[in-house]
Amino acid sequence: MIKQLRLGGDKVKSAYWSLVGTAAAMIFSMHPVMAATIWDRFSAIMQDIYGQIVAISTIVAVTVGAIALIIRMVSRNQRAVDEATQWLKRIVITWIILNSLGFIVAYLQPLIAGGNYSPGGSGGGGIVTI
Repeated sequence: MIKQLRLGGDKVKSAYWSLVGTAAAMIFSMHPVMAATIWDRFSAIMQDIYGQIVAISTIVAVTVGAIALIIRMVSRNQRAVDEATQWLKRIVITWIILNSLGFIVAYLQPLIAGGNYSPGGSGGGGIVTI
């Protein structure tokens, strides 16, 4: 009886690994088809999120910048004026960086799309080749 249980366990184990191998083969064969679809969808989602972030950051930057300018103009305390000036500098620099990211991505996207980007393959370790 013990031999029958072991024999049955071996059959279950063999069937399990056969199923895993078949599933892996199906996943690997579908990978090129799914990669383009997933990348297109991811790109659209990221563009939407970036647009929302830029819109919100512009509104916040203008609001906080206006408050800092009012404090700078109205305050008689030199320390408050200096802090407001520092905040204005930080706001402007951060706003410029956030808005520049869109230009950087728009510039790099044609370089990546036109070439073959191969991360980690024999093509030089993730270097864009055109």
